Amino acid sequence: MCGIAGTYRWPDGKAVTDRLTDVLAHRGPDGAGRYSHGAGDGEVHLGHRRLSIIDLSETGAQPMVSDGLVLTYNGELYNAPELRTELAAGGARFRGTSDTEVLLEAWRRWGTDCLPRLRGMFAFAVFDERTGELVLARDQLGIKPLFLLRRGEGLMFASELKALAAVTGGTLEVDHAALVASLLYYWVPDSRCAFREAEKLPPGSWLRCRPDGRIERGRYWNLRDVAAEGQERARAGERPDLAAVVEESTRRHLLSDVPVATFLSGGLDSSWLTALAARHRPGISAYTIGFRAEDAKFEAMPDDLRYARQVAERFGVDLHEIEIAPNVLDLLPEMTYHLDEPIGDPAAINTFLICQAAREAGVKVMLSGMGADELFAGYRKHLANLLALRYQRVPGPLRRGLSATVDRLPVATARRGYRSVRFAKRFLSFADLPEETAFRRSYTMYDQDELLALVNPDLAPAVEDVLTEHADTYQDNHLDDFVNRMCLADARMFLPGLNLAYTDRSSMAASTEVRVPYVDVEVVRAAFTVPGNRKIAGRQGKAALKEAATSVLPREIVYRPKGLFSAPLRAWMSRDLAPLVREVVNDGVLVSSGLLRRDALARMVAEDAAGRRDFSKHLWHVLTLEHWYRDATSGSGSGRDRAA
Repeated sequence: MCGIAGTYRWPDGKAVTDRLTDVLAHRGPDGAGRYSHGAGDGEVHLGHRRLSIIDLSETGAQPMVSDGLVLTYNGELYNAPELRTELAAGGARFRGTSDTEVLLEAWRRWGTDCLPRLRGMFAFAVFDERTGELVLARDQLGIKPLFLLRRGEGLMFASELKALAAVTGGTLEVDHAALVASLLYYWVPDSRCAFREAEKLPPGSWLRCRPDGRIERGRYWNLRDVAAEGQERARAGERPDLAAVVEESTRRHLLSDVPVATFLSGGLDSSWLTALAARHRPGISAYTIGFRAEDAKFEAMPDDLRYARQVAERFGVDLHEIEIAPNVLDLLPEMTYHLDEPIGDPAAINTFLICQAAREAGVKVMLSGMGADELFAGYRKHLANLLALRYQRVPGPLRRGLSATVDRLPVATARRGYRSVRFAKRFLSFADLPEETAFRRSYTMYDQDELLALVNPDLAPAVEDVLTEHADTYQDNHLDDFVNRMCLADARMFLPGLNLAYTDRSSMAASTEVRVPYVDVEVVRAAFTVPGNRKIAGRQGKAALKEAATSVLPREIVYRPKGLFSAPLRAWMSRDLAPLVREVVNDGVLVSSGLLRRDALARMVAEDAAGRRDFSKHLWHVLTLEHWYRDATSGSGSGRDRAA
């Protein structure tokens, strides 16, 4: 796991690449490398920051140069041993044991045709000294990031957006449509970028730069096609052995020359991974979190710690417990900087603090249960959208009466919050809507009218564009299975846009690699072979995965109520962050610039404080957006050279 950067036919490319690479130092504290060469009438410069995981010797250093090919690479290939054997049988010779060298030789043998053969997480740039061509590529599911920026015939790229912003000296303009999208989702979708000139290389794709200035793009893997193939396999009666698929993926993800640990929340996904990892790495360490007692009580949060302890004791795991009692006033600007774009999920703080604690204990690699909920319908929204279909059959007068009653209930008092009321209000906000609109509304922050009331009237076309993009993406499939349509939408939008994004940024801020065994191409293929009625059975989400996990885990862990890898937001907003919220509403740059309307924000603050509605998540995101926007419009480039 590393940080990569570079320029192609860019003015003053060497100095720019040096600066890009320096900004990424936290991603690779174990070493740095540079490479330069002519490319047409210009030059190519590649940079690398190394976090040594496999082959800790200098034979794994990058950029790696071998017989006219040069590679700067961020990621891990879990099928590198098999590829090495195949390549060696064909005559390839290896100096070390790194997967970087395997990738370089695979590229030499197959070119872009090697990409579908790669099993892992990756973003890389490979330069051919003979042709002068540079190719950028990103993994199938968007686990690893790659940002790029083009001006004229020049191109620069980096693992993080802040690096591009830093070297352009504050000349990048904010894309207000991307900020509208971030308000809707509480993150910036992978299809958009917070700065206008910059872009994210799409998952499962590559981009080739030629010395004559031409750019060629290609896609080598498409999740929509994988889902369609899975549906056909299910119709043919194929039933994957999920227990075997998940165990095989977990075993591969343990490939490392340094210690590996796991996240352990005590929920199904992390408990199963931890139990499987312990089979292959006895005594493996795991990290879990708890919250201040008063915060957990206010939020009525479940006691996940006791489940984590039970799993650790049963499987001989060395459990480390971390209390999350952060100084959120200090962490908010720090996390906003590290997250690159406005991301309003406080779970990023949990990830950062866990990875920081693990790193201090000498752990560089963590396994996470990320992705299982998206692929196997484990979120409440999946079940809620199914229940909404039944609710729509209830007579209209009864629905209207129920809605009016729930609307009058408070979501919190001064001493505690009422989760069940919050869930009921949330459900009723989308239960009557058509499928795509209901699904969007079940996990986004605002409906169309609320979003229009919040933003500058000039941004109304952007609101329409963002909503249309969601509809187009959701409907871009031929699945006849409602549950799998939701899973596909999540795997295309929610997973890369939010969960994988904050996991990468938060972990790398602590110089730690997080691996996601559920977000593996073979697990994904198996997931879309499972029909929706096996993913949600009755009111049981993730039913097929739970059934498979019972071969390893006790039933009380498998079938326990779903926990939340989140934070006690209402407690934080009512105490730690209340003064900051008032400051942003009254004097914030979002309001003073005209981007957001003060009256709409003030109404949210008043309703949240009175306990009529729960706007804690909305207001948290407004705070993250405020900090990000201040930095992005300050003219200082990255907005925070102080953290570089």
